[in-house]
Amino acid sequence: MGKKVLKINLITAIFAASFFNAQLFRTKDRMDNLEGFDNQKFSYGFYLAANNFDYKLVLDPKFGMDGQKSLVQTKGAYSFGAGLIGKFRLNENFDLRFEPGLQFVEREVFFDTQSNDQFAGGTPANAPFTPITLTDADKLRTVKSTYIDLPLLIEIHGDRWYNSRPYAAAGVNWMMNLQSNNKAADDNSQGLFRTTTSNFAWSAELGIQFYFSRFKLTPGFRGTFMMNDEMVSDNPSTPPYWSAAISSAKSRAFMFVLKFE
Repeated sequence: MGKKVLKINLITAIFAASFFNAQLFRTKDRMDNLEGFDNQKFSYGFYLAANNFDYKLVLDPKFGMDGQKSLVQTKGAYSFGAGLIGKFRLNENFDLRFEPGLQFVEREVFFDTQSNDQFAGGTPANAPFTPITLTDADKLRTVKSTYIDLPLLIEIHGDRWYNSRPYAAAGVNWMMNLQSNNKAADDNSQGLFRTTTSNFAWSAELGIQFYFSRFKLTPGFRGTFMMNDEMVSDNPSTPPYWSAAISSAKSRAFMFVLKFE
């Protein structure tokens, strides 16, 4: 009986090994999709993105902190973006990518800064002001942004395994905010949170490229991190409930991108 079971197990193991070798590892008899696609000097496509933008805040120790308590909080929201892809082949393992796109963004910034009434008499950094009672509308700012995103990325990819290959990319972005309101005369005292128009960031990305018979599909994850302070200060006459509480505000974004080439 034991010999019979051993024989059955041996036959099963041989069959399983042969099956997995044929299906997963042996590619000699298979036809690769888009075999010469990556040998092109230039290639093009488009992408769709689901994104989550938030601010990384550095708070002013006087107006933005009450002891160990942070008086300003942010909340990101999920949104979307889309753009084009232009790829220039450098060699077998490196490509240069330019991916201009639009990112539609919405965030919330909450100011729990009523305690700054204590500075109404003035400090060396700010003039005296008349305290006001902050309403819920005064405390909450919904910041909408539309970024023209112009990333230039260097991509490194591994060897192709049948119809897929992994890749990583990194580079720099110039991001123009079409809804910055940086030239507006109004500020947070009128409910307007102003930000800079021209911004610089760096990005990093990981993903896998899949080859189909007619196109290449690339799902990937990208992080984009602003390098400059985006906040525009309130007018000098505005009480220090809002921008005075923030030393710097820099966007950070996490995206799931789906590329078609």
